[in-house]
Amino acid sequence: MQVGLFFQRAQTVRKFLAAAVKVAENSYCTDEIRWASPLLASAQQPHVNMSTTLNLVSEMERIASALGAETGGAPGVSLSVVAEKIAKNLGVRNDEVAILAVSTRWRHLHFLVPEALKNIGFVPLSSNSALSARTARESRPEIENNFASTRHATIFESVKVAPDDGGTIQKMVSAPILLDGRVIGVIQVSRKGANPHSAGPDFTSQDLGNILALCKPLGKMLRHIAGE
Repeated sequence: MQVGLFFQRAQTVRKFLAAAVKVAENSYCTDEIRWASPLLASAQQPHVNMSTTLNLVSEMERIASALGAETGGAPGVSLSVVAEKIAKNLGVRNDEVAILAVSTRWRHLHFLVPEALKNIGFVPLSSNSALSARTARESRPEIENNFASTRHATIFESVKVAPDDGGTIQKMVSAPILLDGRVIGVIQVSRKGANPHSAGPDFTSQDLGNILALCKPLGKMLRHIAGE
């Protein structure tokens, strides 16, 4: 019985990862992700209802369409406001959502959100210690519920991005933002705290599915907002 359960979970993980990459490229959520969620998320309940996420996806699609219709840019659109909507939808703090854009000219990632990190520096795409760089290079989403204990770049974590900054990043979801099959950015959603317990619940496959759903319209928006 235990052996059978092990192989069932292993097959579930393989199907989920394959589906996650497909979602990042093409769609919102797949049957594989919905089917995998109960097995991969242990006893935790999904943090966000998918219908709520789809409402935000629709809103972001409308914003992206409006941006595309503008001929002189769209100064009225704030990516920070969009990030706040994403944070509210996912049940995290505003300072726990980061959006980075890829510079193909300089071969690095630079922060668009939070605003406080815009002028701090950039992340080389060749970096072996930055999760965002690996996400962009491999075009693969990841859930890191033990992020604080893994080897990673910490220079940006030391910057206080909000007066009530939650502290150290304990858990993170990192996902590629694609446009026409090409990675143009990365979104990272984290949970901060003094320790993993105080940071809040682990991220689940349902959380990842919701984040990937937002990546499609976000890619369309970045095409108009993010410059090289």
